[in-house]
Amino acid sequence: MEEENTNSLFNAPTEEKEFKRLIVIDGNAIIHRAFHALPPLTTKKGELVNAVYGFLLVFFKAIKEFQPDFVAACFDLPAPTFRHQKFGDYKANRPKAPDELYNQLPKTKEILGVFNVAIFEKEGFEADDVIGTIAKIAPQRQVFPPIETIILSGDLDILQLVNPHTKVYFLRRGVKDTVLYDENLVKEKYQGLGAEQLSDFKALRGDPSDNIPGVPGIGEKTAIELIKEFESLEHLYKYLGQKKETGKEIKKGLTPRILSLLKENKDQAFFSKMLATIHKNVPIDFNFKKCQWGKYDKKKAGRLLKSLEFYSLIKRLP
Repeated sequence: MEEENTNSLFNAPTEEKEFKRLIVIDGNAIIHRAFHALPPLTTKKGELVNAVYGFLLVFFKAIKEFQPDFVAACFDLPAPTFRHQKFGDYKANRPKAPDELYNQLPKTKEILGVFNVAIFEKEGFEADDVIGTIAKIAPQRQVFPPIETIILSGDLDILQLVNPHTKVYFLRRGVKDTVLYDENLVKEKYQGLGAEQLSDFKALRGDPSDNIPGVPGIGEKTAIELIKEFESLEHLYKYLGQKKETGKEIKKGLTPRILSLLKENKDQAFFSKMLATIHKNVPIDFNFKKCQWGKYDKKKAGRLLKSLEFYSLIKRLP
């Protein structure tokens, strides 16, 4: 992955703005949320466009609220990911999304193209992995002012990416009820666990929505207590190994039943953590220059929205 020279993209520091802001859109998550949140909306020609409309509502709201300097969007591809290759039952419990939803993906991408929003996707990886890679790359670039990344998503899995320079603009219900997750809000939601510990939590608790097995018999409360006590799955099993060798006294919470479950399912716990962890080294050609926000043909965007009969949104063009 070739690093770019970003000096020409950033002006000297000003008193008005202490940082540059990058918005990264979790495309599939937003479209799914919009599709299920809004009633069927069709054009006069009978084209279903409710997911596209809801996507734009979220997009315009975020642009207005955060005034970004850069915008990127990430999408899943239909090909199996490395997780599916390692675990054939990954996400096997999820019902297939209706064709009426998938049919709106091309139109959504067309609209993003009109707004000159760069789209990133990579075969073999989920959109989450591509987002994680961008969130990792962005603050590492030699830029001034520094970059703040805001991820737009309706998927709680993405919260593991929250850190001092990355926040998640999360859709709680529908497409209008939003909350901005920072490190403190993640800890509040997960009873003291940090964002970086969420994959450890899922390694023990599992994740039914993604069909990640975890450790059978360990629920949410116990998983949280164990990760808070030992900080990570690795530290937990290191302690169990030392205890066996030295005869250390069992720490509070490690009952004989829990010890037995952990011992019997060690390999599955680490396998579950691998499945739950967002990959941050996807080989993508990311650069700030092609993600610069604001340079688009407003008339062309207006014509496209008009063709979709989104007349109210034309007046709200960023």
